[in-house]
Amino acid sequence: MDGGGGGGSTSGEDGKQEKHLVLAHKLFLLSHPDVDDLSKVALRADVLAAVKSDDMAALFESLAATGVLEPDAALLAEMRARIDEEIRKLDEKIADAEENLGESEVREAHLAKSLYFVRVGEKEKALEQLKVTEGKTVAIGQKMDLVFYTLQIGLFYMDFDLISKSIDKAKKLFEEGGDWERKNRLKVYEGLYCMATRNFKKATSLFLDSISTFTTYELFPYDTFIFYTVLTSIISLDRVSLKQKVVDAPEILAVIGKVPHLSEFLNSLYNCQYKSFFVAFSGLTEQIKLDRYLQPHFRYYMREVRTVVYSQFLESYKSVTMEAMASAFGVTVDFIDQELSRFIAAGKLHCKIDKVAGVLETNRPDERNAFYQSTIKQGDFLLNRIQKLSRVIDL
Repeated sequence: MDGGGGGGSTSGEDGKQEKHLVLAHKLFLLSHPDVDDLSKVALRADVLAAVKSDDMAALFESLAATGVLEPDAALLAEMRARIDEEIRKLDEKIADAEENLGESEVREAHLAKSLYFVRVGEKEKALEQLKVTEGKTVAIGQKMDLVFYTLQIGLFYMDFDLISKSIDKAKKLFEEGGDWERKNRLKVYEGLYCMATRNFKKATSLFLDSISTFTTYELFPYDTFIFYTVLTSIISLDRVSLKQKVVDAPEILAVIGKVPHLSEFLNSLYNCQYKSFFVAFSGLTEQIKLDRYLQPHFRYYMREVRTVVYSQFLESYKSVTMEAMASAFGVTVDFIDQELSRFIAAGKLHCKIDKVAGVLETNRPDERNAFYQSTIKQGDFLLNRIQKLSRVIDL
């Protein structure tokens, strides 16, 4: 399964992942401590080949400075010479179009220059040229395509500020019009942004909305999309919603078997087969750790999943022995004791441990009573505000 990874077309009509995003994923793996040295040799060769094929001089210089690639002054000079020559040709085409051709040809010439800067990895120049191209663009659909190029640049550099602003810009454009295909693609971009910034609940909603309309192959293959959808759903949806939207979803059922351990992970949780769940979960941890969007949230995700599974187990009992729970999960009593102690102290689980009797007693909060207390508190606060306001008015 390919990890999250951006150059030429805005949509994945050819079903291929954007090559710059493939490169970004390989660069991420090169810096990952869990990837073995032998694999890094092959990755380094792939990265060098990708940098050379697209004349990514700025990236090559940066990677050479940090020791990822070997410095090569001759290669760098060659790439820079080719870039200067190509920009000269593109500027000539723009000048020719402005003098002799119509507005659409002028726009196309500016777009070609924008895409060239994207291809060679000149981030600031690409963004600047995309703005110039936007000024020459009238159609909403074409403006949206420029936003998708900007989003791909943001994802390559993990520039969340740029991604956030671009998503907001796209939404404003959709208020003026825009087709459903581009709107559906934007949902996947926004879902990926939400997942990468730890807003798993919103990511789940956006991913689930896009399951039957997925066309954003430039970001990742469909099986990776399902991988993300299942992972985010498990910690965001209640049991009933998980069954309806994920466990029984035909689109998910069709490909879930292609991702190792994912089917067992989802179904063993829903079917309360906790031993199988932990086996599948341990198998998935490597994939989560080696994903450039999920890796920063690895520890958080591990905690959230365990909270979900422990809460589900305890939901069925008023009290249960530690031994019974340890047996259900296929772990030792000491492990369960340590795990639950941390979660209870953090307020993640509503139960208490009777260490002497070796029993867990649940003390789920009474939601109705909590709501009543909250309403009383808010009422008191409102009365106090009204009294203060009345004193001011009397003065």
